Amino acid sequence: MATHAIYERARLSRDARFDGRFFVGVHTTGIYCRPICPAVPPKPENIDFYETAAAASEAGLRPCLRCRPECAPASPAWNGTSTTVRRGLRLIADGALDEGSIEDLADRLGVTSRHLRRLFTEHLGASPQAVAHTQRLHFAKRLIDDTNLPMTEIAVAAGYGSTRRFNDAFKNTYARSPRELRKRRNHGSTSGGLLTVRLPWRAPFEETGLIDFYRDRATPGVEQVVDGGYFRSVRVAGEEGVIECRPVKADGAVHLTVHGIDTRHLFAVVQSVRSIFDLDAPVEDVHKLLRKDDVLKPMLRGRKGVRVPGAWDGFELAVRAILGQQISVKAATTLAGRIAQRYGEPLAVPDTLIASDVSLTHHFPTAEKLSRARFNNIGLVTARAETIRRLAKATVAGDVSFDAGQNVDDFCHDFTAIKGIGDWTAQYVAMRALKAPDAFPASDLGLLHALNLKGASGISALKRHAEQWRPWRAYAAMILWGSLSGSGG
Repeated sequence: MATHAIYERARLSRDARFDGRFFVGVHTTGIYCRPICPAVPPKPENIDFYETAAAASEAGLRPCLRCRPECAPASPAWNGTSTTVRRGLRLIADGALDEGSIEDLADRLGVTSRHLRRLFTEHLGASPQAVAHTQRLHFAKRLIDDTNLPMTEIAVAAGYGSTRRFNDAFKNTYARSPRELRKRRNHGSTSGGLLTVRLPWRAPFEETGLIDFYRDRATPGVEQVVDGGYFRSVRVAGEEGVIECRPVKADGAVHLTVHGIDTRHLFAVVQSVRSIFDLDAPVEDVHKLLRKDDVLKPMLRGRKGVRVPGAWDGFELAVRAILGQQISVKAATTLAGRIAQRYGEPLAVPDTLIASDVSLTHHFPTAEKLSRARFNNIGLVTARAETIRRLAKATVAGDVSFDAGQNVDDFCHDFTAIKGIGDWTAQYVAMRALKAPDAFPASDLGLLHALNLKGASGISALKRHAEQWRPWRAYAAMILWGSLSGSGG
């Protein structure tokens, strides 16, 4: 009843903080809307609330063409759900059900398919297949409205397999064909052979702090921040390209431009960028809890939109974390650039497809390549070089995985089993690569310094104090590092 009352107030006031957190099903019209829909609010007796768009769709409702539910910020994957559901949502977002079955997904999560369906229904009001279907449908609708891509390419990008299935899905959902829907929209953003996709964030969003974080840690030749935009070389399903990510505060979104990337890989790229910029972070929930702490409260002033930066590739981040052990961020960045230049594959994307002031030359080397690397004459100490080789060999052998759906404790156990890798490195990688919101590198010198703590007793004190920050300790770490202007990671 309390939740229903909150949702009702948010609906009537069109409270933007609740956009994407729930949807309003209007049974007299057969549609579902965002809580910020500009239409005249329907009578309370004619509506129901749904935690997800997939649940509204399974109830037989179709998306509103006026408020466009597909453009709502994604609901935080962990908000009010079990750990298994949270991990399942991450895997579905990464395309786990595009080719795999529900049984395959359940195996990856360590549960039965029947139990997984029950958990999804209990927490989200929809089956895993319905969540995946709605996700793809909404992605395709945004491409129809926001780009000039041909319908055949949109069908491929959204994973429909055939144009016929694509058309049928839209007619069944919207009672209109994709071409009829396109006639309603504004001009798209495809021009000059490039494609730009708008990725809305959950407000507030601290775009400056995030861009500064990437600027300070950009691996030379692989990543670069230019004029407020983040560029990096990427490989997707064996193909290469460059992504350009530009936060646009006035639009409330990151504008993603892809260079040299085939449309069929667009969905995977979009999901990765959403993770990199932590666009779906439950910022209101994080701030509400952390501001109760007298230590963090003054640090939070003006920083309501703090995010935990993600990573394009888990192995790459792990190597970078090892390089950063006991040396400065600048020194680790220099070493990462040397490794990329020596062992990474040259970038083959034509310069004409990238901005003239961007200089990207290589892809970060693969685990296979670094498992055989000697690392001679690049300034890397022997112990660190051996640790990277051990990590690379463990990754190639499958002893270590950066699968976002795995249990964080299991990951840390396997990761720290590699000689030379301790809890700090494991927790830092879990924060950024696995997007674990409660990961916390308690032994980090920057975190200790931020609270004027030292040594083993300081680490113990920090761990005790951080208990009150659960389940958002990763965000607390970012706030503490930010207070030191440049420390951490």
